[in-house]
Amino acid sequence: MERFMTLLSYQVFKTVADQGSFRRAAEILGLTPSAVSHAVSAMETELGFAILNRSKSGVTLTSYGERLLPYVNGVLNSDESLQQVVAEFNGLKQGRIRIGCFSSVCTNWMPQLMHSFQEKYPAITIELFQGTYDDVVYWIKNGVVDIGFLSASSAADLPIQPLYKDPLICVVPKGMAIGAGRGTVGIQELRNQKFVTQRESTDADIQKFMKENNLNVKSDYHVVDDLSTIAMVANGFGICLMPQMVMKDIPYEVDCYPLEEEAYRIVGIAALNPDNLAPAVRTFYNHVLEQCRQEE
Repeated sequence: MERFMTLLSYQVFKTVADQGSFRRAAEILGLTPSAVSHAVSAMETELGFAILNRSKSGVTLTSYGERLLPYVNGVLNSDESLQQVVAEFNGLKQGRIRIGCFSSVCTNWMPQLMHSFQEKYPAITIELFQGTYDDVVYWIKNGVVDIGFLSASSAADLPIQPLYKDPLICVVPKGMAIGAGRGTVGIQELRNQKFVTQRESTDADIQKFMKENNLNVKSDYHVVDDLSTIAMVANGFGICLMPQMVMKDIPYEVDCYPLEEEAYRIVGIAALNPDNLAPAVRTFYNHVLEQCRQEE
């Protein structure tokens, strides 16, 4: 029986799954839409089951396709690793790194890290994915990204290298009377306040702090990103807790107070198998560790 499944067909399948469209996948891959459709159909014939649902609104994964995709990602990642190893044997530093991160790392760390890294390794390309903690965990486990930045409490069973202790602080509308002039805010003062909160997938460490301190907060405002939360606070709709990193260069008028009870999140870098990273990924991983040591 003739075999159709090649690295190219795997790449076609992955790209169609990512884009939800044969046409967009064809544009990215430099192929015709009919060639992309044929490659997927050939895969389905050899597999014996459908991996994509086709409709007028686009293309989605079947249940079989959803289960197959992480394995296809694994094959493509292994091929990328092999190419990087061969390049390294020839004295070259090249390859591609896919990095997942949450919003405050994306805005406060990644621009500087990417600039300093690509100055040293211009032949290594970086692909960046921003999302929630849950997104980054999913991407790492399913081979969408090679490594990801997470808080230690959100990493679940993923190995994570701690990088930075990020204090939690109380953010209130400008001029709001709180803290009784002490310059800090205690747990009791938080109990009767109205809060602006985020989903647990976005601020798991803050939700954990609230549960540990029996803070059953009142909130009518449930937003999904840091800037929206702080904008609501600045306009008097409540207060919030935020990691200190988030508050750098915030364009809103608010006051920030340390918490009397020490509270923080641990920001780290995670990978499915840190001991078996592709050369380019290992190079970036070590670069991050070096940069964090210099900041200490």
